[in-house]
Amino acid sequence: MKKLKWIRSLMMCVTSLFIANSIYGQTNNTNLSIGELKFTAAGELDIQPSATSSQNDFDFLVGKWVLKDKKLKSRLTNNNEWIEFESTVEMHKLLNGIGNMDVYRTAVDGKPFEGIALRLFNPKTKLWSIYWADSNVGVMDVPVVGSFEGNLGKFFCKDKFKGKDIIVVFLWDKTDPNHPVWSQAFSPDNGKTWEVNATNTSHRAK
Repeated sequence: MKKLKWIRSLMMCVTSLFIANSIYGQTNNTNLSIGELKFTAAGELDIQPSATSSQNDFDFLVGKWVLKDKKLKSRLTNNNEWIEFESTVEMHKLLNGIGNMDVYRTAVDGKPFEGIALRLFNPKTKLWSIYWADSNVGVMDVPVVGSFEGNLGKFFCKDKFKGKDIIVVFLWDKTDPNHPVWSQAFSPDNGKTWEVNATNTSHRAK
């Protein structure tokens, strides 16, 4: 029985590593299995919740984590040079379960860097909104909005990067809840192509 559990655990870990390695290698002209985006008549993103969207979708992330991070050296420049580093995250639930917040800590060029992610679940729309702020800017970013369908979460927003309109997506994969994978991608063409520019795989802190 113990051997069977060990094999299952190993298979889940290998699956997470495969997902992470696949994401690291993806750049422009990649659909990321996101599918076609929908827009309203006014040109805004038309984001609908999955049938199973729940305020418990981020419960797997509660606690303390160590992250293996990768980020592109430059974004939307056809650059393929990745910078690797480590970080830590501690996440707590808020607002009787319809919200949560984590604190992200690492060092950038030898200087302390801290960020917060605030996630809020709207019981009426069944959508999550994820806000990010960090110690470099001190301002909340435009929230990405979306939901989980099964083990994959997709969260989108319109934003600007260096003065140009882009669409941002956060992807969460919790196939292995002990080694979840997060990634961020930008699209400069309304979702026709995507460039992954940041990603990480987590494991629980001991």
